[in-house]
Amino acid sequence: MTKTIYINLPVKDLAAATRFYEAIGCKRNEQFSDHQASSMVWSDTITFHLLVDDYFATFTPKTVADARATSEVLLALSRDSREDVDAIATTAAAAGGKADIRERVDMGWLYNRAFEDPDGHVFEAVWADMSAA
Repeated sequence: MTKTIYINLPVKDLAAATRFYEAIGCKRNEQFSDHQASSMVWSDTITFHLLVDDYFATFTPKTVADARATSEVLLALSRDSREDVDAIATTAAAAGGKADIRERVDMGWLYNRAFEDPDGHVFEAVWADMSAA
């Protein structure tokens, strides 16, 4: 079996979250989606499971974090170019998220911009020229 990652994220508004993830390049997998969850496929090995807060809470004995108030995780998404980093940050902001929640990182060989989804989950879009690292 191919090693894959399934990232489960609590969301307040499933429809808005689904539209956001579609805008940044995910495709909704209807087989694993319903009124409580959207299975959003980013790549062959990465899927975001967007779960309404109450449903998400059934999977953990811990309090569900409010990503707008606390940092729970930083999710880094590799991009093919600096332009792709800029494009996804711009798209994220236009789709209901927030771009540039901190200063951009530009080290020449590495370029990074951070954005939030509508629920406050933090993403880093990163491009790196590893041959120049």
